[in-house]
Amino acid sequence: MSQEQARMADHPHAAEPSHPNQFALLRQRRFAPFFWTQFAGAANDNLFKFAFTVMVTYQLSVSWMPPSMAGLVIGALFILPFLLFSATSGQLTDKFDKTRMIRFVKNLEIAIMLVAAWGFLASSAAVLLACTFLMGLHSTLFGPVKFAYMPQVLNERELTGGNGMVEMGTFVAILLGQVAGGLLVAVPDIGHAWVAAACVLLALAGRAVAQFIPSVPATDPGLSINWNPVTETWRNLKLAHASPVVFRSLLGISWMWFFGAVFLSQFPSFAKEVLHGDAHVASLLLVVFSVGIGVGSLLCEVLSRRHVEIGLVPLGAIGMSVFAIDLYFASRSLPPAPEMGLGAFVAQAAHWRVMADLALLSLFAGLYSVPMYALIQMRSQPTHRARIIAANNILNALFMIGSSLIAGALLGAGFSVPQIFLFTGIANAIVAFYIFLLVPEYLLRFVAWVASRFVYRFRIRGDEHLPTQGAAILVCNHVSFVDAVLLMAASPRPIYFVMDHRIFRVPVLGWLFRLAKAIPIAPQKEDPAVYAAAFERAAQVLREGDLLAIFPEGGITRDGQLQPFKGGIMKILERAREEGVAPPVIPMALTNLWGSYFSRIERGTAMARPFRRGLFNRVGLNVGPAVPATLVQPDLLRERVAGLLAD
Repeated sequence: MSQEQARMADHPHAAEPSHPNQFALLRQRRFAPFFWTQFAGAANDNLFKFAFTVMVTYQLSVSWMPPSMAGLVIGALFILPFLLFSATSGQLTDKFDKTRMIRFVKNLEIAIMLVAAWGFLASSAAVLLACTFLMGLHSTLFGPVKFAYMPQVLNERELTGGNGMVEMGTFVAILLGQVAGGLLVAVPDIGHAWVAAACVLLALAGRAVAQFIPSVPATDPGLSINWNPVTETWRNLKLAHASPVVFRSLLGISWMWFFGAVFLSQFPSFAKEVLHGDAHVASLLLVVFSVGIGVGSLLCEVLSRRHVEIGLVPLGAIGMSVFAIDLYFASRSLPPAPEMGLGAFVAQAAHWRVMADLALLSLFAGLYSVPMYALIQMRSQPTHRARIIAANNILNALFMIGSSLIAGALLGAGFSVPQIFLFTGIANAIVAFYIFLLVPEYLLRFVAWVASRFVYRFRIRGDEHLPTQGAAILVCNHVSFVDAVLLMAASPRPIYFVMDHRIFRVPVLGWLFRLAKAIPIAPQKEDPAVYAAAFERAAQVLREGDLLAIFPEGGITRDGQLQPFKGGIMKILERAREEGVAPPVIPMALTNLWGSYFSRIERGTAMARPFRRGLFNRVGLNVGPAVPATLVQPDLLRERVAGLLAD
């Protein structure tokens, strides 16, 4: 299979027009039927589980399952298939057409719900427990295909918005399913029949919509299925571990599920024992949390300029910790009170701070998780992307089990629910800091995102010329000490910069560029070893298919004018040819940076007058079409960059 054939297999609908915003995807066949199919499935999962939980807690007397254990048993049975069958489901998704897989899973859901309907009508806890396990299997099979489908039908600019829509839809579906399940099962005399009918109808609706999902080809049709869940689980984890960024992102997502599971599992106790509210107050907390996740997920596209922007992940982690910790302080001082209904609870001003903390910590959790999902989809090899998602599901299940055990141990040791929230918020800060040290790309993107959003008002033109895959060389004019930071903000892919060795001595910036693995270069006469090592490292970057950026002027301009381009680009291309690589060269021009705080307008120095041009300076980046490696000459590149400056 050629590279172009592989690209088309991975993006069979790439030729379709890009959406103006994420909601417009709901009008496109490549996304809308898929969205409503997964929405119906998530709603049905939760309608069934919640109705069953209410039934065995309040309506049935089951000697071998006390009401206090019902929720725990149902939750454990639902999550068990994720541990047992995720590895197999990832293989099946990579091997077969994903649309066929979706329809198979929806057919399975109909069969399970027909059995569950009989269980509700017969009030059989044993049958419904078996169906709980089978619905867990249904979700296990659907998880990898859900996240592996999107990168095959959405381009890079749509991936964040698509993931945001799915994340929002999932939490709204969970909320609606639980509300509907609780209301229907409580209807006197006919509640069980209504739940049975609703479960079957939702399954049928999901299958009907799935019929309109366009065909998406298999990414690894020759894969030989390994049916041993233990060895295949280990192999999936090894596949994920082969890419450190991907694997650590899986750990980051799993930590988010740990974090969320702690809060969701404690809402009933928190509402009753701390907030002195009834069951309706516990439901309100779930509504606030779900809405927050949904809003945060949708905000990702707006805040990321419609790219996969992992700079939002540190922002999300900060918000999660800040508002989890504040939730402890907001709730610990609430005075004892008789049990309150929803109206009385909302009427007290102190409770609004609690709800605001919950809404904001969940909003930031949405900002944290959506870019990670998109990054995993974008950076995973198409041939085993579903198996990477399966590894993610296994880790998620383990982390959620761990959250239950740790929360239970803390409660057993005498900790209060607010103290558990405080512990979780502090632990989140520690874990996030550790992840960002392991994967500095998150921190670098965050710095670049802040600089391009809050230090400058940064506008990019021609970013469609930035390559989404493969080796390329970016050449740009050099106006300020933060040029590289702004180029980082412009590209969704990591960039390796060749930079004057002296910039590494600048406080903060030097640390930042070392973290970014920038390549120091010195004149050959000054330091031959550094000079030779720079070209060797540049050749390695291109050989590995990454982006290399250089500033051909050789230094920051002292008069704001474009300087002559030096010949280093030719030596880089010569070394690349020796490696069998012919990378295109992308001309770029930073505009309106001269005279800003980080340029050298003040007596040849920078950072002399912070507010010389006021705050939030408007700056831009113009990106031009690629120049083939065979046509590159320094004068031609300078001419192209000058033209972009004029634009």
